[in-house]
Amino acid sequence: MPQSPVVIGVDSSTQSTKAAFTDATTGRLLAVGRAPHRVTGEGGARESDPEVWWNALRDAVAAGLKESGVEPSAVVGIAVAGQQHGLVVLDRTGRPLRPALLWNDTRSAPQAVALTDELGGPDAWTARTGSVPVASMTATKWRWLRENDPALADATAAVRLPHDFLTERLAGTAATDPGDASGTCWYSTATGAYDPELLDLLGLDVSLLPPVAETGATRIGSLTAGSAAELGLPAGIAVAAGTGDNMSAAVGLGFGGAGLLDHPVLSLGTSGTVFAATRTRPASAALAGFAAADGTYLPLACTLNCTLAVDKVADLLRLDREDAAPGGEAVLLPYLDGERTPDLPAASGLLTGLRHDTTPQQLLGAAYEGAAVTVLRALDEVLRAGGLDPADPEVARRPLRLIGGGAQGRTWVETVRRLSGRALIVPASGELVALGAAALAASAATGDDPVAIASSWGTGAGPELEAVERDVETWERVGAVLDRAAPSLLS
Repeated sequence: MPQSPVVIGVDSSTQSTKAAFTDATTGRLLAVGRAPHRVTGEGGARESDPEVWWNALRDAVAAGLKESGVEPSAVVGIAVAGQQHGLVVLDRTGRPLRPALLWNDTRSAPQAVALTDELGGPDAWTARTGSVPVASMTATKWRWLRENDPALADATAAVRLPHDFLTERLAGTAATDPGDASGTCWYSTATGAYDPELLDLLGLDVSLLPPVAETGATRIGSLTAGSAAELGLPAGIAVAAGTGDNMSAAVGLGFGGAGLLDHPVLSLGTSGTVFAATRTRPASAALAGFAAADGTYLPLACTLNCTLAVDKVADLLRLDREDAAPGGEAVLLPYLDGERTPDLPAASGLLTGLRHDTTPQQLLGAAYEGAAVTVLRALDEVLRAGGLDPADPEVARRPLRLIGGGAQGRTWVETVRRLSGRALIVPASGELVALGAAALAASAATGDDPVAIASSWGTGAGPELEAVERDVETWERVGAVLDRAAPSLLS
């Protein structure tokens, strides 16, 4: 009996690659192959060799084939969802000229400030791109490279985002999508194209950039014979344009034009993000006004310090990450890598309110609270960006969907539940970025809408936890420390 068609959704994140082998008809997750990445750098530097990503993709696909027992001939499509914003510069043969500057590399903070001023301030940027330059955005990293290594910048033959680099290796065709492109600050969400004035400002020739596909599900080519041989897959299968990791998670949840709109999501990973899919083009200086992978929009706020920072605090305290208690009087802002929201690229961690009776478990709980309050403070702004009133009872009753690695942790779930005061839905699948990419791959293979595909699969479904009374005391205590400390954290 022939196997059902299978698609592969690739989640190439900061720390690892996952390859989700998925039944294209039912959405059943057959296996997830995994392979680690390596991140280097001290201080504000965070870099990875893009070749490591390709090797990890190859190893993850091999592991997924072995675990699933899928015959390679059953695979009909593949798509990559990648960590956003990273700067990959290539030579004329398509090989990296240097390690990629990652999204959480904060060395370009001065360039972000300069670029914001050069265009006329935050409003001028949001009118064009939907976002204001911060150190995370790719445009600031390109300016940093031009200023710090002009010879290498001049030698660059192609500029790519992480997912673009992998997609081009798969198909032999350069392509990106509106979702990931909207995180560069050289793509305009107002026009749906690269912005010539911004490219001039950056000294970036459009010929160095990949063409922008219509959506992340667009079939931009077929798996080349060379890449097929490396991956152990059939040549000629559909390769989708792919997208950024947050956009892919939205697809995996069934969010977008063919699914749910204006429902909030909180993703707990290396970074913390809060977003919602909407038909309204966002233009708020407080948010990243991204495009979504399906033609809608994805207003999003992102913090640099989430699960990895809290795990570091647990390690320093020699505690298991679940061995935490509410923070009592202590407030801990775990800004171990600077911070993006609020924009404090030079910040470090801050601890205050320590008492003789403060326990290590309370200090760890305070780290959870500091990270959660930081990202949850942006939730209302995300809703406003979609044209909603956060105080509207109907809007306030919409549950918060909790995804990412942290959503599998009891303390993370209870901390967010307590501090948000909202009902939570925790999708049963913990691989929504990879499953979103699988839906993009299925769409590229069949022509069907990717959000409709993911909705039919039910990948965003999960149990709902009832709302509890909001912990206003902790919310206000952490918020007051943040507001008071922010000016001193700028330097």
